[in-house]
Amino acid sequence: MKLKLVQQNSPETLVSRTGSAVPPSGIREFFDIVYSTPDCISLGVGEPDFTTPWRISDSGIFAIKDGNTHYTPNRGLPELRDLISRYLAKEYDLAFDPDTELIVTLGVSQGLDLALRSIINPGDEVIIFEPCYVSYTANVMLLHGTPVVIPTYYRDRFKIDIDLFKKAITPKTKAVILSYPSNPTGATIDRETLEAIAELSIRHNFIVISDEIYCSLAYEGRHFSIATIPDMKTRTIYLNGFSKSHAMTGWRLGYVAGPQYISDIMMKIHQYTALCASSIAQYAAIEAITKGAKDVLQMKNEYIKRRNFICSRLNEIGLKCLVPEGAFYVFPDVSATGLNGRDFALGLLQKEKVAVVPGRAFGECGEYNVRCSYATSMDNIRESMLRIERYVKQL
Repeated sequence: MKLKLVQQNSPETLVSRTGSAVPPSGIREFFDIVYSTPDCISLGVGEPDFTTPWRISDSGIFAIKDGNTHYTPNRGLPELRDLISRYLAKEYDLAFDPDTELIVTLGVSQGLDLALRSIINPGDEVIIFEPCYVSYTANVMLLHGTPVVIPTYYRDRFKIDIDLFKKAITPKTKAVILSYPSNPTGATIDRETLEAIAELSIRHNFIVISDEIYCSLAYEGRHFSIATIPDMKTRTIYLNGFSKSHAMTGWRLGYVAGPQYISDIMMKIHQYTALCASSIAQYAAIEAITKGAKDVLQMKNEYIKRRNFICSRLNEIGLKCLVPEGAFYVFPDVSATGLNGRDFALGLLQKEKVAVVPGRAFGECGEYNVRCSYATSMDNIRESMLRIERYVKQL
């Protein structure tokens, strides 16, 4: 018996419309070009240039040698969760029950995905402040939510305009995403602004997702979390991890915390989509959180030296640059050159072999900015500044 062939539809009908509509990462798109440029100095990589401290790495190696290579409890190793809970309480006055309110994840990226999946229904609106990390808008779109973008600007030191925020709130507002210290601007957020956002969250009944992955790299004063404001713990989903603080990007380990009514849903999603984080990475993280404070401080002090140098040089060159209050990025304004960020970045790469990221990758309001990471050696930073100065003088 011969089967009758069914006329094939267009291949486009076989894939997700939502997935097709999500734009590619502006960072990855640009670095496809960078990777084909030999002898390039990159100021674009958003990860520490430091190697994971040896004690942490050894703990991962010993975990393998000791046979700790099996599944862990879905929420993560109890010892690690307990340590994270104690650490958050000591450092940031945050109180999360390690057994019911905290999940160890495959990096903060999975934590963000769990947070959004646990609250978004199709058509829900999520407010996002740009410039921001590239994943926020895309993740909301993938869940059939609606990103509502509020721009922030260099002229305002990338601070949030509360009046614009109020106007953006509608009956469909489900959440707002905060990320401070910020990637890409290095800006932080003051307590008064957080209290205003908290008051609006309570009044209009929406969730705050607070991505605080760079909190250990806050340079000016003690980091303050919105989850510590009265009545906010019950409506805040908190994200953090080990990638930036302990130079553990490749270990892929983070954590997400929130009230039990949300954490229970995140846990169900986590069980079906990831099961558990790497056992080896979790054993390494136990060492990181118990004995890694000195390493974190040493890296932070080195970042401050680099920050001060790169900001000074960029301003000398004529590219207006704010001194970041956290993270390890600067976000200079290149409009004085007559170019937008993308044209500036492409020209710099082609003529001087220095890679920076066009600011528009982080939102339309970054059109005339570029992001430079100072998570690279001082030798690279010094040489790249000489090349940028030479490039600007040629324009």
